[in-house]
Amino acid sequence: MGLVKTNDNCVGCNRCISACPSLGANVAIEQERGNIIEVDPVKCIACGACIDACEHNAREYEDDVEQFMEDLKKGEKISVLIAPAFLANYPNEYEKYLGMLKKLGVNRFISISFGADICTWGYIKYITERNFYGGISQPCPAVVGYIERHLPELLPKLMPVQSPMMCGAIYVKKYMKVPDKLAFISPCIAKKNEIDDPNNKGVISYNLTFSHLVKYLKDNPVSGYQPYTDEIEYGLGSIYPMPGGLKENVYWLLGEDAMVRQMEGEHHMYEYLERNKDKIKSTKFPYLFIDALNCTSGCLYGPGTESRKTMDENTFISIQKIKADSKNDTKKNPWSRKLTPAKRLAELNKQFASLDLNDFVRKYTDRSAECKYKEPTAAELEKVYENMHKDTAAKRSINCGCCGYSTCEEMAKAIYNGVNHKHNCVHYIKDRAYEEKDRVMALNDEVQQTKEEMHEKIAELSEGIKENFRNLTQSVSEIESTSSENTKQTTGIYDAMAEVDSFGENLKNVLSTIQEYLEKLDENNADVIAISSQTNLLALNASIEAARAGEAGKGFAVVADQIKILAENSKTTADDSNKNNNDIKETIEMLTEETEKLSGIVEEVNKRAENLVAAAEETTASIGNMRSITEEVKDSLSQILQE
Repeated sequence: MGLVKTNDNCVGCNRCISACPSLGANVAIEQERGNIIEVDPVKCIACGACIDACEHNAREYEDDVEQFMEDLKKGEKISVLIAPAFLANYPNEYEKYLGMLKKLGVNRFISISFGADICTWGYIKYITERNFYGGISQPCPAVVGYIERHLPELLPKLMPVQSPMMCGAIYVKKYMKVPDKLAFISPCIAKKNEIDDPNNKGVISYNLTFSHLVKYLKDNPVSGYQPYTDEIEYGLGSIYPMPGGLKENVYWLLGEDAMVRQMEGEHHMYEYLERNKDKIKSTKFPYLFIDALNCTSGCLYGPGTESRKTMDENTFISIQKIKADSKNDTKKNPWSRKLTPAKRLAELNKQFASLDLNDFVRKYTDRSAECKYKEPTAAELEKVYENMHKDTAAKRSINCGCCGYSTCEEMAKAIYNGVNHKHNCVHYIKDRAYEEKDRVMALNDEVQQTKEEMHEKIAELSEGIKENFRNLTQSVSEIESTSSENTKQTTGIYDAMAEVDSFGENLKNVLSTIQEYLEKLDENNADVIAISSQTNLLALNASIEAARAGEAGKGFAVVADQIKILAENSKTTADDSNKNNNDIKETIEMLTEETEKLSGIVEEVNKRAENLVAAAEETTASIGNMRSITEEVKDSLSQILQE
């Protein structure tokens, strides 16, 4: 598990790539939109450069503060080693923070300034006794991590004497016989890698960075503590956090004729090692050793400090005061200004005469195999360039640095090694954008041409459509006219049928009147028949009387016969009239029945005519709507065709 991690704030700006000295430690992961930069924990040396470079707070680191506090709560016996830079960073709160930790259960406090004094003693002793000249100092775990991963050929040149932290821890464990777990209050993220290195055998259990530790104490204030300070007195080892602190210690003890090459800075340091690796490997390298630090401003402003963000000058002022105090002129001080370098060294050797140098010697591990960065052949590199569309020398030497690498060649090698991708090259994207622009412009021209052709076709279609609409409008007008005429005709039929109905009613009334007249005539005929019967009876009687009268009654007999004939004729006429009357009655009844049927038919026709009128009116209204919609469609289509 890595110490440095990418969080959700990453925008893939590539600044971490350009800041990182460890090839392949930053891996560009392509996403749907852009990319994010993850950390490869195997290749990361925890130098903190990416944290400094990131303006988006997308990088964060882990240490052991939380675990340390949990273990204290459980009652673990823990003593604390304190980096010399802690006093310089917190001169006014130093004793307060130690008091808080004491209250939380820390057993003992030992300044690693004392461990730095042992480290200085060990360096001088190892160099002079074993003729180890031209080596590289190793107090900085980031420098050690870089050489183990990327410059394994320089491992034999790494000073095998432990760092001040480890020297102090080994002294506490072996010579002071402290059984406690040890925690280190540290300005450095990478110290965790040194602590966990199997070569160091788990002597220290926790790395507590200044920033995280102080934040925890501020967030979880401790009451009832007593101010506390560290236990062991120390010398000039207190200035190790300064740039060139180790060099100054050696000068103070050996004199300034001792040539020590001071080198620090996240990029400058590693570029120096790469550039001079052949000289460093040779036996003719003129320096006593190289005082190498990852951080430009030394451990005072390590990546685990709060002051790194502000570069607070008070921190540097504080270390200068500590430096002055370390050189004060007391009789018991082996670092006194009054002593010569030789006497100071003699006092130092006397102080550590009981120490065995072998206890403070360490080994290193070649990690280059797991961090191998493959060098592509010319053909393989050419293939990458082709894939990036860098088909000219000019395109292969733009070297804009936007991808995080100094040159296009470095970017191509990163792609070859699988830690980056072509879409992270701004010029690849730009060229694709220009190509896309040209393609769009060509397509636009094609579309324009097609549009003009379409306008011509549309113009032709427009005329056809207009003609069709004229025909449609005319047809609708004709339908509307016919429908309107149908409505009028239907209305006329309705009105005529109303007259027929009225005629039928009048006919029924006339037939009824005739019926009444016929009934009256029947009565009259009955009276005629009755009179005729009486007249015939009278005529018969008259004939009888005339016969009785003899010759005298002959003339009357003739009259009686005539009257009889008249009566019989009247009866015959009345009978015929009754017969005709009956025929007329039958005819009238038949006419009445037919008239009633006619009325029923007229009523049904009237209903249908009424419905037909309503339907015709609706049809006329619908045709009007159709005309309106047709006109609207025509206008809209004309507008579209004009556009």
